[in-house]
Amino acid sequence: MTFSELKKRELSPESLQGLLINWFKKNRRDLPWRRTYDPYHVWISEIMLQQTQMARGVCYFNRWVVRFPDVAVVASAGQQEILKYWEGLGYYSRARNLHRAAKVIVADFDGEVPSDYDRLIQLPGIGPYTAAAIASVAGNHDIAVIDANVIRVYARLFDIDGPVKEKKARDQIIKKADELLPKGRARLYNQALMELGGLVCTPRLPKCNSCILSGFCLAFKRGTVGERPVTVKAKRITTVHRVAGIILHRGRFLLLQRRESDLWGGLWEFPGGKLDEGEGSETVAKKILNCTGLKVDVVDPITTVTHHYTRYRSTLHCFHCTLKGDDVEPTLNGAEDYRWVSRDELERFGLPAGPRKLLEYIQKHRPALLEAIIEADIPAEQGSDLSL
Repeated sequence: MTFSELKKRELSPESLQGLLINWFKKNRRDLPWRRTYDPYHVWISEIMLQQTQMARGVCYFNRWVVRFPDVAVVASAGQQEILKYWEGLGYYSRARNLHRAAKVIVADFDGEVPSDYDRLIQLPGIGPYTAAAIASVAGNHDIAVIDANVIRVYARLFDIDGPVKEKKARDQIIKKADELLPKGRARLYNQALMELGGLVCTPRLPKCNSCILSGFCLAFKRGTVGERPVTVKAKRITTVHRVAGIILHRGRFLLLQRRESDLWGGLWEFPGGKLDEGEGSETVAKKILNCTGLKVDVVDPITTVTHHYTRYRSTLHCFHCTLKGDDVEPTLNGAEDYRWVSRDELERFGLPAGPRKLLEYIQKHRPALLEAIIEADIPAEQGSDLSL
């Protein structure tokens, strides 16, 4: 549908823009970053909401800004604290990049988050979409913002019949987004599109009969809403099995820190390893020996926890173990650092989803294990300074 086709139907681009913006003013969700449009708040919200549901993102945002009220506080914090406050959001490279970007902002921009695209795109962790979102929402710059919600709205509005992740359809959507962007009203229009996609033009069971743009929507007219947007076949989910040992020794248990370059880099986990095909839980002690050089006795199984990621499923088989002998210093084969941790220290360490679920299970179903974790005389110098 071109502009001339819209006008033939007496549905002008201006009327579409006006309807959408007026709907947004009446129906927008009361999100904390919308109360100020402070570039810092918009930036944090955009990073947090990547691959994160809105309600969860709001909870994390509110907790974050209490601890880190401005960029300078983020820049001066230690990485471990940043990761701990990010714990549960996943995709931890976002948090590490945010931390690096905060340091650049303090050093180069006097602690003020820029709201223009050209400076934003230079910051670590900020790509074209995030730069456009911050520039348009915080700065009201005339830049179209295209996220998954916007793609879905435009794919239905113009009944785009090609896969939206391929260049031809993508270029169509970009062109329509640029053409329909009302000058001087990018903040409202872009948010209105995203809000419509989030609340009305949803992936499943869209509310077409109550949508203020149904009169413009070619997919609604042609009965193809359920077929838009066209997507490619989802990639097969791979299941990865791992074992992990809760190694208790003299009132503490062992945590290993993942290397910066690894998945979940900088976070902490329990020693263990990946199960290869044909291996079973009987290899727990061997896996722990391979990654730490420490010999353990496996006391009993604790539980199995599963966490789903975009393209794979991680299944963690967890066991209660005890250390053989008094040698507490592991050999770090693949880890960055280690700690023998008391119960009171648990909350200081950021954990990936699997180990965190394991701790939650222990707290609920095996509290006696945690009750055994008390202060003991493990040498204080083990591991390096965490700067927590």
